[in-house]
Order: sequence, then structure tokens, then C-alpha cells
Amino acid sequence: MMEVGILQFTVLLRGCHSLKEKRHVLKSIKDKLHAQFNVSVAEVDDHDLWQKGTIGVVTCSNDATRVRSLLDKIVMMVRLHPTAELLDHQVEVL
Repeated sequence: MMEVGILQFTVLLRGCHSLKEKRHVLKSIKDKLHAQFNVSVAEVDDHDLWQKGTIGVVTCSNDATRVRSLLDKIVMMVRLHPTAELLDHQVEVL
């Protein structure tokens, strides 16, 4: 059976003073997540806010434990990001 994992998280970007700066930081986060974890990543909300961004991440596997573990690792990586403060996250495994 296929298990699908969905992670949505919101970050605060205190150092951003324009949408251009925000998009640069979010692109860096998205590219790193995609490269390191081979997941699908997109900005899903807060498009017009300078200092806040919401990103969605999706992965799938035949093992729900593996999916959950991968998404937990991503949350930990975001928590450690030097310029993005994790405000909130939700994980769902279907």
C-alpha cells in the first residue's frame, strides 16, 4: 500500500524587507529540501507577505514509518535554519 506524507510549515523571515528577499530565502529552503530529501516542495500560502512564508512538502513510500521519519527530519532541518524561524507545522500521513 502506498503511504503519502504531507508536511506544511510556516516560517518567519525577520531579515526580509521585500518580496524579492523573501523569495530568495524560500527558494534556497525549497531547493535544499528537494536535493537532500528528494521530496516535492512548493510555496503554498502567504505569497504577498514579506516576512512570512508557508511551504508544502509531499513524499510517498510503501512504509508509513519511513514517511513520518523523513518529514520529522525535514522539520528538524527547518528548525535549525539560520534565517527562517519555524512558527508552525502540520504533518499528515495518508
